[in-house]
Amino acid sequence: MLAVFSAGVAPGLALLCYFYLRDQYETEPVATVAKAFIYGVLLTFPVMFIQYVIAEEGIALSNAATAFLTSGLFEEFVKWFILFYLIYQHMDFDEPYDGIVYGTSVSLGFATAENILYLLAYGVEHAFFRALLPVSSHALFGVLMGFYLGKAKFSQDGKRNKWLWLSLLSPFLLHGLYDYILFIESVWLYYMIPFMLFLWWLALKKVKQAHRLTDQHHLRIVRDRSS
Repeated sequence: MLAVFSAGVAPGLALLCYFYLRDQYETEPVATVAKAFIYGVLLTFPVMFIQYVIAEEGIALSNAATAFLTSGLFEEFVKWFILFYLIYQHMDFDEPYDGIVYGTSVSLGFATAENILYLLAYGVEHAFFRALLPVSSHALFGVLMGFYLGKAKFSQDGKRNKWLWLSLLSPFLLHGLYDYILFIESVWLYYMIPFMLFLWWLALKKVKQAHRLTDQHHLRIVRDRSS
């Protein structure tokens, strides 16, 4: 049991620490980050229950509908809902990069709870595979969601609604595509490897962009104070 719990928690915490420590200015309060992580954990149970009911009731859905609707849209929407209504207006969300910290916190809370439940059901021997794919993909979807939320909150271009839509649309579409690839039975790995490489490249690109936006945000604060 301890081995399963450790294997289930370790990748999520490692990824969370990675993105948390990349905050170049004021690191976020640990209590607020932990709260966001716990929100993600708590979301897992109603989401998995509804998905279980859909599967058990035999509601006929195509592979594409299952991937993009019951997985991609449903899971990313509940994470986005929590971020927007409980974190977005929080006083600790005070610079663009913070969106990535809180986006990954909620996503990794969700992924960690899901990971522990999976390892309890199927065995700790799946831990390495789970860390490489489901846990890391949830983190990267969280990066994209958080990046656009941060851009929306501190937008200077009058396009707040556009960035809010992208904060949901981009992780939803990529999550749906990720799950759809898993349905391509015997050859799914040939598609998954380039997809994950692309996802890491895209997420790290957004991290760099968030750092630039945060630099600009702090420069504006300094100018405003000196004027």
